[in-house]
Amino acid sequence: KQTVDTLTLSATPIPRTMHLALMGAKDMSIINSPPHNRLAIKTEVSRFDHELIREVILREMDRGGQVFFVHNRVQSIYGITALLNELVPEATIAVAHGQMHGHQLEKVMLSFMQGKVQVLVCTMIIESGIDMPNANTLIINRADRFGLAQLYQLRGRVGRSDQQAYAYLLIPSMRKMTRDAIKRLQTIQENAELGSGYKIAMRDLEIRGAGNIFGAEQAGFINALGYELYTKIIQETIAEIRLDLQVDENIEFDDGFETKVECDADAYLPEDYVTSQAERVDIYRRLMKAKSSETIAEMRAELIDRFGELPENVQNLIDYVLIKSVARQLRLKKVTIQNGKLAGEFDYASIPQGDQFRPWLGKILAQAPDSFELAQGENELGFVMTLPRIARLTNAKKFLQSML
Repeated sequence: KQTVDTLTLSATPIPRTMHLALMGAKDMSIINSPPHNRLAIKTEVSRFDHELIREVILREMDRGGQVFFVHNRVQSIYGITALLNELVPEATIAVAHGQMHGHQLEKVMLSFMQGKVQVLVCTMIIESGIDMPNANTLIINRADRFGLAQLYQLRGRVGRSDQQAYAYLLIPSMRKMTRDAIKRLQTIQENAELGSGYKIAMRDLEIRGAGNIFGAEQAGFINALGYELYTKIIQETIAEIRLDLQVDENIEFDDGFETKVECDADAYLPEDYVTSQAERVDIYRRLMKAKSSETIAEMRAELIDRFGELPENVQNLIDYVLIKSVARQLRLKKVTIQNGKLAGEFDYASIPQGDQFRPWLGKILAQAPDSFELAQGENELGFVMTLPRIARLTNAKKFLQSML
């Protein structure tokens, strides 16, 4: 396309690239159609087991195929090769790693391509640029030490023909693995279908974070502003540029208006409802970023589906976030729910002026209960009303929604 200066292609975008695409700094297209007759790679996570390794290699040899055995430590790669020679004496085994001389490495790879070698013990050197349709079994030793994109790239070295391919991720005991490593292995095992690179990249973004926008380090204004604020500024700037260039006529521009909400009700996620601290933090973050009632309703349904019916304090939290969202649409700069009363203060600059003021105020008064009172001052307009004793946050939410 004439308007594109740089085209980047990737099976699994790294988190930084994915984040740039999601926030609009890059455009993104997805190719989901696999080649004809291509089969999904069967992926299995297993403990390091001698019998399993022998069985897997012999099964591949019996059907005339070849095996990649990835061991990403040059210091111990010859030791693991000696072990494999003991386990599978029937196989011809060769070693390939990046510290070998060029001509020696070329000789090994040519032998493997010509079928003279059944098992290639190698490092991450095969991660990209290798297309060997006859190699359809992959074994990765200490898979917990690899990144998610690395695991996906390595798995892509097999299954490049119409033969069923297998990938075995060998791990130590669970106690020796980090929580992030367990998440990576779960993700790669769950996303074995063809065209799952986008899903894996999204999960990688969640696990590792978005990374830096410019350069290798966070420098300059990023440190001064903080990453969240910096990202928000980038998004707003991109929206302005797109609006100026008329790239998208349906852009919704966030003017940065926020409502302060104070309430005396218990609104939080209890530990006995969401046991994982990381999960609680993620849910709080997503709720606080939610702007629309639809998004909040989807999160409420997700919580019920994952953790069961909402306790009172969790329902209060959902109502609190909804109140903040509705109050923001009403241009209320402050909402207070305390001592059985609901008080709101409008952003005076946003109040309709002239002939539009009376219909706007009439709509509010038409929905108001008997206890509703307007509070007016110089360049100030607010209200106060009494709430029922039961479900005060829910009733406050319903009243504010009726004002929209």
